[in-house]
Amino acid sequence: MEFGICTHSVIPVRAEPSHKAEMTSEILFGELYRMVEKADPWIRIQLAFDNYEGWISASQAALIGEPEFIRLSRAETPMTTDLVQIITNESRDLMIPVVMGTSLPGISGERLQIAGEDYQYEGSLTESASQEDADSRKMTLQTRKNIVDTALLYLNAPYRWGGRSPFGIDCSGLVQMAFKLNNIRLLRDAGQQATQGEVVSLPGESEPADLVFFDDEEGKIVHVGILADRHHVIHCSGMVRLDPIDHEGIYNAALQRYTHKLRLIKRLI
Repeated sequence: MEFGICTHSVIPVRAEPSHKAEMTSEILFGELYRMVEKADPWIRIQLAFDNYEGWISASQAALIGEPEFIRLSRAETPMTTDLVQIITNESRDLMIPVVMGTSLPGISGERLQIAGEDYQYEGSLTESASQEDADSRKMTLQTRKNIVDTALLYLNAPYRWGGRSPFGIDCSGLVQMAFKLNNIRLLRDAGQQATQGEVVSLPGESEPADLVFFDDEEGKIVHVGILADRHHVIHCSGMVRLDPIDHEGIYNAALQRYTHKLRLIKRLI
């Protein structure tokens, strides 16, 4: 098996090996993947972060050996917290803009090495999970607050099917990135995320950072959001929004109607 890492700002992941195929996700700089199939000039990859599969252009692939893949996958991996920042190579003749949530595996002293290139990053980063408060109850409350605060950083970001960046993001991408930036791994799609965590039986028992899922008339999970509190949800519908929510679903005050029917509440932490 061959392995790779994203060395571009963002690479689109498509459902089929074609530029005309629907984009289903994105990979950000520093995210690792396995190559599972070739269909020149495309490769089918499986992301190490969430096992999501799709097609990327072979021209955008940066292949690495298995030893480096193992080294980077085991390394401390802080993430960028600036909305946009720049990564440069040692000679500073290469400048790569990176977005919030970019992974920097193995960075030490503002430097990291991936795919045979030395890079430098001087912006802000998340703390590693090991630096969190040792008291589990305090950590849980703080983590919940951090997830909500992180999600709010994407407020007003435009909706983009398959997007995972502040310049275009979908509902499950918003949820995944808010948790990723707090060292918690979630699957990629809303239906997949609904299989994780524990069910919260009643809306009155919900807590900030619980996930709320919404279905269509056929009962299929089609939307997900993050509870800011028991009465408000952060979600992406047209753009990232903060809307009222109750036992029926999401109420859009501007439209003066419910837009999403509540199906399920899940707790991840």
